[in-house]
Amino acid sequence: MMNKSLFPILTVVAAIMVIWYGASVGMNSKWTYDQARRANVEVSFSELVADTWAQDRPVLPAPHQVVVELYKSVVLKKVTSKRSLVFHGWITLSATFLGFVFGTGMGILLAVGIVHNKAMDMGVMPWAIASQTIPILAIAPMIVVVMSTIGATDFLGKETATAIFGYQPAFMQGLLPKAVIAAYLSFFPVVVGMVKGLRSPDHMQLDLLKTYNASKQRTFWSLRLPSSTPYLFTSLKVGMAAALVGAIVSELSASPLRGLGARMLTGSYYGQTIQIWAALFAAAAMAATLVAIIGVIQRRTLRKMGMAQ
Repeated sequence: MMNKSLFPILTVVAAIMVIWYGASVGMNSKWTYDQARRANVEVSFSELVADTWAQDRPVLPAPHQVVVELYKSVVLKKVTSKRSLVFHGWITLSATFLGFVFGTGMGILLAVGIVHNKAMDMGVMPWAIASQTIPILAIAPMIVVVMSTIGATDFLGKETATAIFGYQPAFMQGLLPKAVIAAYLSFFPVVVGMVKGLRSPDHMQLDLLKTYNASKQRTFWSLRLPSSTPYLFTSLKVGMAAALVGAIVSELSASPLRGLGARMLTGSYYGQTIQIWAALFAAAAMAATLVAIIGVIQRRTLRKMGMAQ
């Protein structure tokens, strides 16, 4: 049974590898032919393939080059090194998780208000939808610059901020602006999912609770919230992926340049395409891991609640 389930996955992976290797030969061949023309030598097909799969700055790196770069930057580098993907990954993960928590909390609160208050339903939901039409690349630099400029002293006062943080805490310059952007992208899926889930009970179930003279609070905790649990976990998966995207995009504008997004940016500055792809795969692996963790929690929670999963 396991072999039957793995065969389609392995087939797709093998097809992707073949296409990827073939594309790397085609896209990197121009450099090889240019070098051969300057040296006035002929290049055989085997030499062409070998060179296109071993260039230092290829247009499209071969899969094994990305794997080698991942091994060097994850295993061989110290986790405190600025060339380590573990170092940059932890910075991105911190902003992602903090933004995900903020976005999820805000999304759940808004969803509860929208379901129980018609004014919020008519007034807040359209604005929540409209907020997602603004390109994140347009507002990310503004949020990062404004929050880094304001600092804690503007909120707490110079004496209080100095007593608590020293002067300008690092999280106001780096972590918090990125978390705000991550929360901005992650709250919307949670709002939509929770509204759908809280409204999922049918009229017969709601009428049954009314016959028992159940209050709105009792109906919420006994019926609406349990019914919304599957919708919540589904939206959490989407929200987590969106939070990671927001954190990476914000790192393109943040200072200092740290995080997986900054790693991609510096790679583009210096033409280090292998570095860019390694950071990209590290981000993809992080997203898959985070979503998988939510999936495990989902299965265990729904099983304890007696829901088929």
